[in-house]
Amino acid sequence: MNGREIIKQTLRFNSPERAGIDLWCLPWVKENYPKELSALLEEFPNDIIWVPNCYTGIDKTIYDFYSGQGALHQPGKATDEWGCTFTNLMRGIVGEVKDPPVKEWKDIDKVKIPYDYLSIDKEKVNSFCKSTDKYVLAGVTDGNMARPFERLQFIRGSENLYIDLYEKPRELFDFIEKLHDFYKKIYELWCETDIDGICFMDDWGSQRSLLISPNLWVEIFKPLYKDYADIAHKHRKDIFMHSDGYILDIYPHLIDIGIDAVNSQVFCIGLENLKQYKGKISFWGEVDRQHLLPKGSLQDVEDAVKRMHDNLYNNGGVIAQCDFTIGAKPENVKKVFETWRDIYESRNN
Repeated sequence: MNGREIIKQTLRFNSPERAGIDLWCLPWVKENYPKELSALLEEFPNDIIWVPNCYTGIDKTIYDFYSGQGALHQPGKATDEWGCTFTNLMRGIVGEVKDPPVKEWKDIDKVKIPYDYLSIDKEKVNSFCKSTDKYVLAGVTDGNMARPFERLQFIRGSENLYIDLYEKPRELFDFIEKLHDFYKKIYELWCETDIDGICFMDDWGSQRSLLISPNLWVEIFKPLYKDYADIAHKHRKDIFMHSDGYILDIYPHLIDIGIDAVNSQVFCIGLENLKQYKGKISFWGEVDRQHLLPKGSLQDVEDAVKRMHDNLYNNGGVIAQCDFTIGAKPENVKKVFETWRDIYESRNN
């Protein structure tokens, strides 16, 4: 089975013959561990790949996610397509918005919704999809990915936004409507191409709870995400989501709106807490990058992956995704994929 078939079988709980591989790494890793990264990708090539820049009105975004050479990955300040200025202290990562452009809602005109993203070369996208037997996912960390909660934080600042969510000013919902309309149009465009799936993101959890009331999340944000899922499924595409932190409270809602796979910090949430959802949604990784990958032993990593399999696998439903990020030991990242390989080889024998 090729990569595309492996991932599709995984998402459909159809007993894939091996684990689907998906290694993530920051540009920082490419600079600090180039040999280790190259060897790892040669032994465990990714089954999921992302569509390259196919926008007709944008030559190169300031994120430049693949090479890490974009302005937002460099030390200093850089302003993105929306008018949000990020301050970055380290090369190879993305910093934070320290001075949000909309301190008062009267300043909302400072925000530039990047409508240039509404023009893509569909023939180029389709040609790329046809050229590979990998599973092709659209939506990288730049101006085109739906991330309404995070985008609102970049624009207003987290403290202001939390007050807005409590007070519910009309201006907040007027802007959410415009923002959501933009995202829906982008996702309609991409889902009319030959991609296999599309992704959106929002980091919703602290280390121990959701960042807002679950009821408020359901009221304001669940309908937005349902629209993205509906667009994908209307076009027979899979829908993926990424969200860091402890997000146990929203898992039933993600299942309800039809999310096919979610990338979350399953060790932060607790494998035993997530076991009830196996077979209902696919777990798109991840192995603990906060403690285990930087500090754990090889045996710790092997045991953790086996626990993940035992708690979450259901004739598929788990993608061997791992985030190789700052602090992670290369040998621990490699052990993640070795263990997934051994688990499937043992089953097949």
